[in-house]
Amino acid sequence: MVLGAGVALFLLASLGSDGYSTLISGLTDTSGLPFMVVNISVGVVFVIMAWLRGTRPGLGTVTQPVVVGLTVSLLLAWLDTPDSMVVRIVMLIAAVPVLAIGVAGYLGSGTGAGPAEAAALAWDPPVPFRWSYSILQGGGALVGWLLGGAVGPGTILVILVLGPAIDLATRRVPGLVYDRTPQPA
Repeated sequence: MVLGAGVALFLLASLGSDGYSTLISGLTDTSGLPFMVVNISVGVVFVIMAWLRGTRPGLGTVTQPVVVGLTVSLLLAWLDTPDSMVVRIVMLIAAVPVLAIGVAGYLGSGTGAGPAEAAALAWDPPVPFRWSYSILQGGGALVGWLLGGAVGPGTILVILVLGPAIDLATRRVPGLVYDRTPQPA
């Protein structure tokens, strides 16, 4: 739910999308398929790729998108995007630590990573999560943008800051440490 609150803050700021969502939007626009179908398909591909590299899916892999989706839907139905640009910028900046703690929290639960996080974790090692997550977000944003997805300052913020912020949260907040050792496939 913390991650869902962070996503809602990010979306309510209305200053860009994360790279993964930009990828889904671009693929949806290009293919003509429903967002949900593209989201599930890309998620399954990412999870399979991660599993092949030793990052096993778990209960959290399935429940994370459901819980986050419900939380985001409820908060977006309850709150409106502010008119003030200053408030939107503050919301965007506030969203980053909430997102980082939310992701670190569910990774720390040991129940399985969501698709984007699993794909990033699958490359840690040799590429540390903070950078593999940034690469994944940046690659998703680039492909999504090339396919017509929208980007903005929030997109750049996620690419540059969220991976390192998640990594920092797992190292500094008690109880949020996740196991980085690859699991047998």
